[in-house]
Amino acid sequence: MNFTEYAALRVADIRAGLLKGDFTAHELAQAAGDAYQVMDGPLHAFLQPTPGLAQARAEALDQRIAGQSCDAANRRQKGSGTLAPTGQARFTDTVSTGNAFGAHTNHSLLPNNADLRLAGVPIAFKDNMNQLGTRTTCASRMLENYESTYTATCVDRALAAGALPLGKLNMDEFAFGSSTESSAFGTTQNPWDLSRVPGGSSGGSAAAVASGITTVALGSDTGGSIRQPAAFCGVVGFKPTYGVVSRYGVVAFGSSLDQVGAFGRSVGCVAAATDAICGRDVRDCTSQDSAANFEAAALAGVEQGIKGMKIGVVREYLSLSGLEAEVIRALEDAIGHLECLGAHIQEVELPNARAALSAYYVIGPCEAFSNLSRFDSVRYGYRQCGANNLNEQCERSRAAGFGPETIRRVMLGSYLLSSGVYHTYYYPAQQVRTLITQDYQRAFASVDALLTPVSPRTAFSFGEITDPTQMYLSDVFTIPINIAGNGGLSLPVGLGSDSGLPVAVQLIGPQFQDENILRVAAALEARYDIERLAPLYQRLLEAKGEDAYRVVNKRQNANERQRVDEKGMQSNNNERCCPAGQQHLAANNPDPENERGRAKDS
Repeated sequence: MNFTEYAALRVADIRAGLLKGDFTAHELAQAAGDAYQVMDGPLHAFLQPTPGLAQARAEALDQRIAGQSCDAANRRQKGSGTLAPTGQARFTDTVSTGNAFGAHTNHSLLPNNADLRLAGVPIAFKDNMNQLGTRTTCASRMLENYESTYTATCVDRALAAGALPLGKLNMDEFAFGSSTESSAFGTTQNPWDLSRVPGGSSGGSAAAVASGITTVALGSDTGGSIRQPAAFCGVVGFKPTYGVVSRYGVVAFGSSLDQVGAFGRSVGCVAAATDAICGRDVRDCTSQDSAANFEAAALAGVEQGIKGMKIGVVREYLSLSGLEAEVIRALEDAIGHLECLGAHIQEVELPNARAALSAYYVIGPCEAFSNLSRFDSVRYGYRQCGANNLNEQCERSRAAGFGPETIRRVMLGSYLLSSGVYHTYYYPAQQVRTLITQDYQRAFASVDALLTPVSPRTAFSFGEITDPTQMYLSDVFTIPINIAGNGGLSLPVGLGSDSGLPVAVQLIGPQFQDENILRVAAALEARYDIERLAPLYQRLLEAKGEDAYRVVNKRQNANERQRVDEKGMQSNNNERCCPAGQQHLAANNPDPENERGRAKDS
């Protein structure tokens, strides 16, 4: 399987081709590894690739598919059955707990009667999601050497559905940011233009999908961290209703705001991924049962259409300061397509939406301050040794382990929760939250979904925005539904007429009616004939064979040497520093690349 064939595959194509025997899971894992080797040098989307884990799961999947085929042949000879339909392969073999596949519970690798929605689908995870056998760093020096001791529920469910784990992805440190520039391990570039940011905080996830390295990626969204980078990189990003996907095992930023979601190059891809990871989890009391079939909803949007559905438009959004003309034109064009599809466009009002940004930057830092208090250099995380007492050790370790944006938000949260200030800011912010939630409830009493911009502008250049308050404004359209808990999806609608960069629209649905979003998104997606892969992919294909690989790998090796040199310099400057509670789980990770990485780190 060559790069072109691999990058063109979507979830449904992979699932069908794998079960029909057009290709094997091993071939998919190999193609994904080749794509990483070629593409990630200029992008730096990955913090830790896991080719060994992907190959191990691919081999197991191929064995079980081969076994199923034999069983089916025997059943046909006896006249007692046929193969399960595409996407519903069923396997019964089991593996032991704590194996190379990252399972943390005592169940089968591909559980009994499992619906393999992600069979053979390459997937990668934002580096705030724990996965046994990998480091979980949150792109922070504080957790640089932290080895996951268990697997997050969303990761575990994706792997149980047959996905092939390619690795952990770059992000803003502890998910604080909108550009991935705050990562302690270097920035991720936008595959559409390497001088532009990929968005954030899930910038690595968006870039990995847009470049063609992986078919699906998971990210987390606290104020737009899935939808904004998806818009900047020209891919689909879906944040379900709060509680649809378990947050167990995902390092928390704002516990009442965080939600896991999927990136893909089509609505069908993110729908299939969400089907695989959604549902009640006894280890997360905020998770909810989900009877939805998101992939079926997306298919219904294409096959049955959306005629008669009511789509709300917030006209006051179009007058907000900083909203670029090409974003307005893209939104108006999407409205025209929806009308052609038979949807009824209706204006709605969200009178308190303008206050969402202010409420978010009170609630978010307060919850972040609380969640980050656990990084005290005693139980785990970076430790600055040589302090005279525990307080000094904690202060010095946090000052050295946290980056500037993390420190800024911790300080803000500490102030907002302090005596005499708490009642002035935190209580009113929660009251505003209630008003915003009620606004959405009133709006959805008359419409099935809302259509809004995702970001006021297309991807900006590195270093272009240095004022933190200006950076925060890039999430002005995405934050309100995190405040209210509704689901939202970023859908690419082509390139901006001025910038030539991806532009997207946002679809929002009522709480726990995310099928509305996916149905409308799939119908609208079918109206656009746009390129799903970034031009970096095309430029590499147009280069001459081995020369392209040699040039890219040369850049990748140079970047790796620079990271090693920077780490060495830091080690020399902090000779008295040592990691606290560093765990070594090499026996649980068969990946030789990771083994060499650990030797280098030591």
